[in-house]
Amino acid sequence: MRASARTRPESVRTVRIMLDPGNVWRIGFVVLGVVLVALTVRFILVGGSTLLFTVLMAWFASLAMDPLVSWLARRMRRGAATAIVMLGIVVFLVIFVALFGQLFVEQVGQLVEAMPNLIEGTVDWVNRTLGTEYELAEILANLNLTPEKAAGYAATLAGGVLAILGSVAGAVASLFMFVLFAFYLSADGPRLRLWIASLFPQRIQELTVAVWDTTAEKTGRYVSVRVLLAVINGTTSGIFFLIIGLPSWLALGIWTGLVAQFVPAIGTYISITLPVIVGLLSPNPWLGVIVLGWAIAYQQVENLTIEPRLSARAVNVHPAVSFASAILGLALFGIAGALLAIPVVAMLLTLLDIYRTRYELLPGLSDSAQDGRSPRPEPDEARGSDVTGPDATGPDAAGPGTD
Repeated sequence: MRASARTRPESVRTVRIMLDPGNVWRIGFVVLGVVLVALTVRFILVGGSTLLFTVLMAWFASLAMDPLVSWLARRMRRGAATAIVMLGIVVFLVIFVALFGQLFVEQVGQLVEAMPNLIEGTVDWVNRTLGTEYELAEILANLNLTPEKAAGYAATLAGGVLAILGSVAGAVASLFMFVLFAFYLSADGPRLRLWIASLFPQRIQELTVAVWDTTAEKTGRYVSVRVLLAVINGTTSGIFFLIIGLPSWLALGIWTGLVAQFVPAIGTYISITLPVIVGLLSPNPWLGVIVLGWAIAYQQVENLTIEPRLSARAVNVHPAVSFASAILGLALFGIAGALLAIPVVAMLLTLLDIYRTRYELLPGLSDSAQDGRSPRPEPDEARGSDVTGPDATGPDAAGPGTD
């Protein structure tokens, strides 16, 4: 008798899903609301990006002024202290422009006019030193910078200059908004902090105020330290360039101070390259060597004495992190994004320092980090609990013959 190999088909169970029409409409309204909110935020970020950047820059400016404003506020009202600090900054800028404005413009014009000669001289120096035969026309062709395109760039630049000259009123309005926001954010900073704390439940209001104070203090000190270092670097470099007789000493001094402090990671090298080239291609080429020696000496003094004292209570931003943040800000929002990226990252790092948990390293790891080598476990440590035999202990150390 042959058994049948047929199997009965499994029964199919039908599941019916019932949707309430009211829930469908409710979900549709939620999705529509999310889309409208996203479009509104996008419209604000795109259309009002100028205003947002102005407010953000004003906030960082108020943080940079906060140490001096807080010191003066012990003796007078905070609004008056803010007005005195901002008035002092304006007076300094007016005096500087009155004394050096015309000279600065003339030296910048001289540098722009001498730029082709500087480039040709640099190419000739490279050919003589390295024994190469580079041609400026060939280099420009490889860079896809033909004379026709250069003329087009010049025409575009000229049109841009005319557009800038025609929008002086807009620039003045933006400057007025910046000054106004900076004043109110600095004068009403404590009240703004309490207002933000009132938006949270009472159980976390104290934590909110502590986070605000720590973030504002460290970020403000970071911005103020960068500004102060730029002033020190630019002033000392400009005076040194004047003493040795370097052409365009004022413009090169300001260039050195700003680029060295506000261009992350590679700013120090970029800032001194232009003065060195100007010195090497001047009638006295030894000026370039002296400028290079000055840059090396000043950098050592700044790194070992000036910056550690000024940055002791400021947040420390790694050069690689600052460089990556500046590149990302430049790609997303242009030059303004590059300038604001590092203070924003400093603020985020401050928040991370507040909330993250630190653990002590193992002794072997800390010793290997100081020696610059990777830790290697000892043979007994590497085996750990997998060691079997007569020296092993514990219930798992029994031989295979026991059960």
